[in-house]
Amino acid sequence: MASAMSQAPLLHWKVRKSTAPAKKRSILFAKAESGPVSADHSEPLRVAAVAVSENSKRRPGDENIRQEAARLHGNGTSREFSAKYVPFCPGVATDEEYSLDEIVYRSRSGALLDVQHDMEALKRYDGKYWRNLFDSRVGKTTWPYGSGVWSKKEWVLPEIDNDHIVSAFEGNSNLFWAERYGKEILGMNDLWVKHCGISHTGSFKDLGMTVLVSQVNRLRKLNRPLVGVGCASTGDTSAALSAYCAAAGIPSIVFLPANRISMAQLVQPIANGALVLSLDTDFDGCMRLIREITAELPIYLANSLNSLRLEGQKTAAIEILQQFDWQVPDWVIVPGGNLGNIYAFYKGFHMCKELGLVDRVPRLVCAQAANANPLYLHYKSGWKDFKPMKASTTFASAIQIGDPVSIDRAVYAIKNSDGIVEEATEEELMDASALADLKGMFICPHTGVALAALAKLRKRGVIGLHDRTVVVSTAHGLKFTQSKIDYHSKEIPDIKCRYANPPLEVKAEFGSVMDVLKKKLALL
Repeated sequence: MASAMSQAPLLHWKVRKSTAPAKKRSILFAKAESGPVSADHSEPLRVAAVAVSENSKRRPGDENIRQEAARLHGNGTSREFSAKYVPFCPGVATDEEYSLDEIVYRSRSGALLDVQHDMEALKRYDGKYWRNLFDSRVGKTTWPYGSGVWSKKEWVLPEIDNDHIVSAFEGNSNLFWAERYGKEILGMNDLWVKHCGISHTGSFKDLGMTVLVSQVNRLRKLNRPLVGVGCASTGDTSAALSAYCAAAGIPSIVFLPANRISMAQLVQPIANGALVLSLDTDFDGCMRLIREITAELPIYLANSLNSLRLEGQKTAAIEILQQFDWQVPDWVIVPGGNLGNIYAFYKGFHMCKELGLVDRVPRLVCAQAANANPLYLHYKSGWKDFKPMKASTTFASAIQIGDPVSIDRAVYAIKNSDGIVEEATEEELMDASALADLKGMFICPHTGVALAALAKLRKRGVIGLHDRTVVVSTAHGLKFTQSKIDYHSKEIPDIKCRYANPPLEVKAEFGSVMDVLKKKLALL
């Protein structure tokens, strides 16, 4: 296939030669207002020149970045790329499909839905083209491409108007080398952590919620009768939903299991003005209720039953590849509860492979807490009939789910990536969290589950010394400080808390302080 790079402009920009003197030369870009045209240039290209240089003029003071983007780039919608809902039934032919503007969560047969992109249209441009395009948007403040999600807009929601997008420039989270933890704890030299918790509300849920709330914003502007957006949550989903709805001026309704989430998680939807209902049940009970309510009232369902969220979450996988200069890691380990995220990562990696950005998909590991491990039990049974379970209490509260919505998606992702499912006990996940913190991190319990699973796979020799491995950190440790306080206070029943580091009470006297310092420093 002829390279599209030689025939087509960058999706919204192309470099044009300047006749300006060398010292003052600007890079001039031309924009295809309706997205890229086909490689044979059969569709006319309307362009607008934009100078980008060190001394470019700032936008007028009375113009915001949305207005600037509209003036320079049009509405950002694509006539070339499209997406739709189809039943999630891999390998089964069906002509059932729905517009993304329809309010539908399941197929006629009750199956989950998936967002299917027009891959033939996307394939008109080669992998080098897409790599260059995505790389060109990193670190920019151009609306909406400053977002790690919307910088991949053509692969997410290509037809949405830029002015309908609700974004806090989420994503672009750091991928850091866990040098000491890898070397001293696991004997690894290529361990990395993708810190998705460094985001607007402190968890990876922002990546999906910007997409979902943007689509709701679009539907409301199309006069669809939606009074608000609702979700059941173990904490992080409600935080993300309430923040993005508040930014858009859309009412949010949150169902939470009473006394089962951290105070930091509870305060977020309250602060953002959500209608919070604390229910005397677990997450699975909240999920059943929100499904029933959204079937009766014009409230848009925001849980991962809604496949739009996964379109945003898959961009974290693309970011990992970008951050490795488009080299594929050997393993990616993802904590799993409702199980949408493991599929989102697979989908992101698979799209990159199918569109020629990379040549393979990494092996995926889904890590579950032993107290809420239905996928692990299903995996160990040889994928026999799946059985939901009653999840027990776990410090990894956001994945305390016994009847995951995305079980079929997760099984598909694990099977098609030659993946593995592993579990971690409460003691294992808390010790792993404490060890990670002692090596310079500050992680959430769910990341502790992933690190504990990694330790088991290293011990068995499944993951090798030199395997490039990425652990996905799904939330910020600051949202789960109580579990750390309990651990370092040694107040957790049946857990030894062997790495606890409680503060020492010392008299405010020079001699007493010196005695303690001499004793402790001699042990270092």
